Amino acid sequence: MNNKRSDNFDKFSNKKKGSAVKEEYRQEKKKAKIEMRAAGEAMRQRKKDKERGIPVEPLGNNKRRIPSNKTAPTFSHKNAAPKYGELKPSFNAKSSPSNKRTPASMDRADVKRTASIGKVTASTEAPFEQMPLNKYIAHAGISGRREAAELVKAGHVAVNGDIVLEPGYKVQYKDVVRLKGKVLQLQVTPVYILLNKPKDYICTASDPEGRKTVLDIIKNATTQRMFPVGRLDRNTTGVLILTNDGDLAQKLTHPSYEIKKIYEVTLDKPVTKADMEAIAAGVELEDGFIAADAVSYLSNTSKNVIGIEIHSGRNRIVRRIFEHLGYDVRHLDRVMFANLTKKNVDRGKWRFLAEKEVRLLKFMNKSFTRKSSN
Repeated sequence: MNNKRSDNFDKFSNKKKGSAVKEEYRQEKKKAKIEMRAAGEAMRQRKKDKERGIPVEPLGNNKRRIPSNKTAPTFSHKNAAPKYGELKPSFNAKSSPSNKRTPASMDRADVKRTASIGKVTASTEAPFEQMPLNKYIAHAGISGRREAAELVKAGHVAVNGDIVLEPGYKVQYKDVVRLKGKVLQLQVTPVYILLNKPKDYICTASDPEGRKTVLDIIKNATTQRMFPVGRLDRNTTGVLILTNDGDLAQKLTHPSYEIKKIYEVTLDKPVTKADMEAIAAGVELEDGFIAADAVSYLSNTSKNVIGIEIHSGRNRIVRRIFEHLGYDVRHLDRVMFANLTKKNVDRGKWRFLAEKEVRLLKFMNKSFTRKSSN
């Protein structure tokens, strides 16, 4: 009798305590989760390789598979992982037989669990499924989408070592994209800067002739790769936006959005009333018809300083309008772009855009786009 009591006492005293059982359960659950995630990732990669025409070795008995009703791993009751949605396992010493999970129920639970883990992995580890190549380049902070499309067509871009000439080519997650041999990385933190551009600076990321660029002015502002939105020629001053947000750059430069721009133009001689009316009605240039949205004198005494509102993004369009009518532009200053002005920003200085300003730009507030003719 005493021996029996001693045996029962030894079993009780050697039994794992609740904290040890919980920790063992956590470790088993963690291990199972890692294995399931690895299996899901392997299967997704195989699927992508097949879609892209890459030869894939057939799965053998030694290859990992996603658990199914026939091959799902079985767990003992102590280390069986709960279904998602259950709060926690029960660690009571006495357990009702009805609470035990049969191998069949374990199979169904683990299949659901594997699928759920796969969804989480796809959203957390892969920031995108597919992305057009020119959009990828823009998001890497190289240029806007239209400029990126030109780089692709010119044969400067390779994906996984192969030159791609189609801007709409779908880039897959984990593809390696190179521009002129340099690997591109997607930007993480969007940055938005307003610059009051001075003369003698060009709006490019770099210049083979060694001239000063607008990026030289903001080189200490951020470590992100920035590019100007739209362009002002070397002798034009005023409002310029620089960012690494390719989507926003696309919206602000695409003709369909008709972003409003206002310039102050100083000319070599007074502009006649007839020419002012001609500018408002429209003139025919070598690359097509163009009309200002609004034009007016900025002074009652001087007729050679003109304000002009225009939404076209054609190259040197304001200068060419006045040159077409026989005027020489002495100074051209952009005083407003997409409702942003150079107020409190001295020439050659810059500032970060406020959160509200960025929000208005992204949602294309109608106050800074061209008003409908209706």
